[in-house]
Amino acid sequence: MFIEQLPKVVRCIYKGVLWRKDPLEKKIYLTFDDGPIPEVTPWVLDVLDTYGIKATFFCVGENVVRYPELYRAIVERGHRTGNHTYNHVRGLLRNTKAYLANIELARKYIDSDLFRPPHGDMKWIQLRKLRKQYQVVQWDVISRDYNPELKPEEVLEIVKRYARNGSIIVFHDSIKAERNMKYAMPKAIDFLKAQGFAFDTL
Repeated sequence: MFIEQLPKVVRCIYKGVLWRKDPLEKKIYLTFDDGPIPEVTPWVLDVLDTYGIKATFFCVGENVVRYPELYRAIVERGHRTGNHTYNHVRGLLRNTKAYLANIELARKYIDSDLFRPPHGDMKWIQLRKLRKQYQVVQWDVISRDYNPELKPEEVLEIVKRYARNGSIIVFHDSIKAERNMKYAMPKAIDFLKAQGFAFDTL
C-alpha cells in the first residue's frame, strides 16, 4: 500500500501539493505520464474517446518536441496537459537550478500551469519555487503499470482496491507500461463507471 496510495503522514510533508480532489464528490481523475509517443498515446486517446472521458496528460518536453502532432491531438480532443520536465529528470538527483531550468525548457512546449515531478520526488526548495508558477500534482492512486514484475491483472486490482472519491489515478502512456496499461486501463474504467464514478480533468 505504501506505493499505491501513500499514507496521510507522507502527503503532509509536501505542503501545497495536490494529491486528491474533493473526497465528497464521486469523481475520478485519470492522468497519464511520460508521453506522448506514437506507439501508445493514440491508442489511449481512442479508448478515452470511446468512453467519452477526458483525462490529464503529464507530458515530457522532449517527446512533445519529437511528436508535436500528438501533443496537439491531446489538446484538440479536449484533454488537459501538464509539465513532466523536459527529459524526465528527478528532482532529488539534480541541483535546484538545473532542475528548474529543465522544467522551464519543457514549459516552452507545454502550455500548462500543472506540474508533476517524475518519480514523485523533489527537494523542498524545488517545491517551494515551483509552487509560485504551478499547481504541483502527485497522486492518490498509482497503478504501477510501469512495473514489469506485476501482471496486468494485478495492476487492475490496485486501481479497483484503492480508487475512491476524488482519486487522482496515474497510468503511463509509455512503452514500459504499455502491456499492463492497455489491459488495466479500460477495465478500470468499466469498473469505476459501474460504481457510479464520473470522470474529469484536473
